[in-house]
Amino acid sequence: MSPFSILSHKIDPSRGSTALKPDGTIDDSDRVEIGPTDVAFAEWAALGLITPNLERMRKTRLDRIVQQLRLRDYAGVLCFDPLNIRYATDSSNMHIWIMHNPSRAVFVSADGYVVLWDFDRCNHLSAHLPLINEIRDGGAGFYYFVAGDEEEAIAKQFAGQLDELLRRFGGKNRRLAVDKIEVPGLRALDAVGIEVCNGMQLMEHARAIKGVDEINAMRCSIATCEIAVAKMRERLQPGIAETELWSVLHAENIARGGEWIETRILNSGPRTNPWMQEAGPRRVLSGDLVAFDTDMVGPYGMCADFSRTWYCGDGKPTDEQRRLHALAYEHIMTNMAILEPGVSFTELTERSHKLPAEFVKQRYGVMMHGIGLCDEYPAILYPEDFIPGAFDYFLKPGMVFCVEAYVGAVGGREGVKLEEQVLITEEGHDILTKCPFDSALMG
Repeated sequence: MSPFSILSHKIDPSRGSTALKPDGTIDDSDRVEIGPTDVAFAEWAALGLITPNLERMRKTRLDRIVQQLRLRDYAGVLCFDPLNIRYATDSSNMHIWIMHNPSRAVFVSADGYVVLWDFDRCNHLSAHLPLINEIRDGGAGFYYFVAGDEEEAIAKQFAGQLDELLRRFGGKNRRLAVDKIEVPGLRALDAVGIEVCNGMQLMEHARAIKGVDEINAMRCSIATCEIAVAKMRERLQPGIAETELWSVLHAENIARGGEWIETRILNSGPRTNPWMQEAGPRRVLSGDLVAFDTDMVGPYGMCADFSRTWYCGDGKPTDEQRRLHALAYEHIMTNMAILEPGVSFTELTERSHKLPAEFVKQRYGVMMHGIGLCDEYPAILYPEDFIPGAFDYFLKPGMVFCVEAYVGAVGGREGVKLEEQVLITEEGHDILTKCPFDSALMG
């Protein structure tokens, strides 16, 4: 049996008679904690999926951060990136807004002591999370919108708190990993003698290996995405606008407790070539290809990232449309076959399927990439884009990759985008996505 399989969850008897949801959270619709809806739980149960145990998932994530801190001999890590904060604490507060207004931060010591600075007067949003030792109200926002010309003074106050935490938990160790920080904050940390180290590297490596509960959460998120995509397929008919079709994915995700979608890449007909065009007002015509990339952050904040290309209408695809789809399918299937523990990231580039010359110029940005709460380390690049020494690491069980292909010639009318989400297991790999490919284009 795979180490990523859990057949059942035990309910903690210490909880008494408190009713719990399948993921171990309290069954109370008035609770502060966000989470999946009853619709999502019912659909997952019907599919035979196991929900994550959130308490265990949170503890596993914190343990991985501590492991990376000790490996690098850092006293702690300071995170401003909202997805790193989510990973470290499972707390959530206006993720998209916080991405461009850095008002939250978390400190994790090498002993696992957690301090969260939340947005002003938002301490109640994380009060249910027992692994957070302290919640401090505000203080982490020293960007110009909120601090104005007092950026440096506010950053100095914040750096003083970090100085105190390092003296308390690090002793003489002044090495602090930081993922992202405003310029005044970096200068303030330098001024108090803190050695700033690469926090994004640390967090990416911590996040790279998924525990069993993260995999279960990911399976649930992918299932929700596939249900939404099936409803998109039902709506696809000549005359529908790209934006109308794309809105189905958003609506169905939110209705099930999903969170947001990172891009809006859905296009049709001549807008499928070149790639990366986002959904617009164009109305799909009979005979068009329609291609999309989900990039969906679903329930539990887990990303479901796969791509499909469909044929629209009752007619038959052209030979060229089928050829493009066949090449994209061959590309991802050949590259997935390489995935097994012990293979180096460099080998993936070297042994990968080679695109025909006419499609190389418009190749996708990566052949594969890691995934978890979002697109994550590593990026597996095409030979033409390879950066020696950038990713000298190996596949390990528990990593999850998205294997991608875009096939479209320069000047061609259309292109095809395909992508699968794949778990590395002890035996090889497991394809997590179950969404069917278009049978009309597979023939």
